[in-house]
Amino acid sequence: METLRILHTNDLHSHFEHFPKIGRYLKKAQADKSVSEVYTFDAGDFMDRSHPLSDATEGQANIELMNKFNYDAITIGNNEGISNPHWILEKLFDHADFPVVLANLREEDESMPKWCTQDKIITTKKETRIALIGLTAAYPMTYGPNHWHVKMLKNTMDDLLPKLEGKYDMLIMLTHIGLRMDRWLSKNYPQIDLIVGGHSHDLIPNGEKVNNTWITQTGKWGNYVGDIHVEISDDHKVRKITPTTVPVASMPEVPGDEEVIQGYREKGKEILEQQTVAELPEKFKDDKTAAIQVSLDAIANFAGTDLAMLSSGLFLAPFKAGKLTKYDMQKALPHPMHVVRSTLKGTDLWRLVMEIEKNRHYLEHFPLQGMSFRGKIFGQMYYKGIKVDHRRRIVYVNGKEIDPEKEYQIAGLDHYVLVPFFPTLSIIGDNEFLFPQFLREVISDYLAKNYPVKQEVKKK
Repeated sequence: METLRILHTNDLHSHFEHFPKIGRYLKKAQADKSVSEVYTFDAGDFMDRSHPLSDATEGQANIELMNKFNYDAITIGNNEGISNPHWILEKLFDHADFPVVLANLREEDESMPKWCTQDKIITTKKETRIALIGLTAAYPMTYGPNHWHVKMLKNTMDDLLPKLEGKYDMLIMLTHIGLRMDRWLSKNYPQIDLIVGGHSHDLIPNGEKVNNTWITQTGKWGNYVGDIHVEISDDHKVRKITPTTVPVASMPEVPGDEEVIQGYREKGKEILEQQTVAELPEKFKDDKTAAIQVSLDAIANFAGTDLAMLSSGLFLAPFKAGKLTKYDMQKALPHPMHVVRSTLKGTDLWRLVMEIEKNRHYLEHFPLQGMSFRGKIFGQMYYKGIKVDHRRRIVYVNGKEIDPEKEYQIAGLDHYVLVPFFPTLSIIGDNEFLFPQFLREVISDYLAKNYPVKQEVKKK
């Protein structure tokens, strides 16, 4: 009989406050002599540029810390693949001590990215062959503009599994596709023994068995660590899989943890504070409305439109007067969102505005989670170039009543296409996702151009 211990994480999202405890737990478990072998995996979204250290180092700090966790393999999530520009992902794993398995992502010329492999075979000391396949969320709408070709899950599995047939005894999937799609995999590919999953932030304390397949997921942010016991017979057949999850809150703290955690944030802050974005006039001092208005101008300029819309809940802090640093911008707008240019006929733009106005009071204090959102509430929607006569239900565009047959373009965010509040935008809109810069970079570039830092004149 062979026994394996499989440790796993998912959706860490740069929550470094849990890393000291997780690191100690993994190190102790990896030294477990009561089992034949121990393997450690991660299922993606380990990086989140809402943390100043991840942002300042373009994820290299994450890789450095993850190297200490001694992963045997990982896959990537949408935060690595979409929130990062193409060129940053290309070099993200240059110093990684672990392999990246990812079967459903290609370069635009259909070649395999140099930093990953579609599958990997691990052979245990007792000659059991374990096949690993990685999958990331299949979002062509956002991977495509970032110059990647993401393949659909069925096409990927139907192509790869026949090639691996007879080459493994146990099949483990590292997936960042969410619980619903993990269940779909389990129902359609019974040869899968275990799915180490992520993306949907589901906590499955003792796993979930669907047909022949065990599905595991540890929630989000490193709040839990997965710990699975596997029994394999002498003829290399999987006999038993027992998933468990361990709350990080139950793990002991040691003196110095808090200093280490704070040190990560301070280091990121220090790097970002050294980079000045712009020098803003007094009108921006503690005025969130001024920040929103200039941000509307920024995204409209970036998208090449006259019209724009932004919600106030995105702005966690106003911009300050005087020198504005990258840290100030990161603190105010930590969201990894991208600008979208939406084209709509006048009748459809009118309907979109009516949807916004209908939901305005509901959304003003609506608590929102997910969708790359890092704030607390959706807030009020602000427009550039649009005014509404509520009594007569007339929409004015740049001072003129909207033309029902004319095409209009409006700058917004991927966030507004994905949330369910404005169906016209996602159903009717011709939505072009604009890469590679994300929201705070677009606004920072605009501020730098329009409010450049004044050069200090040296006294003779």
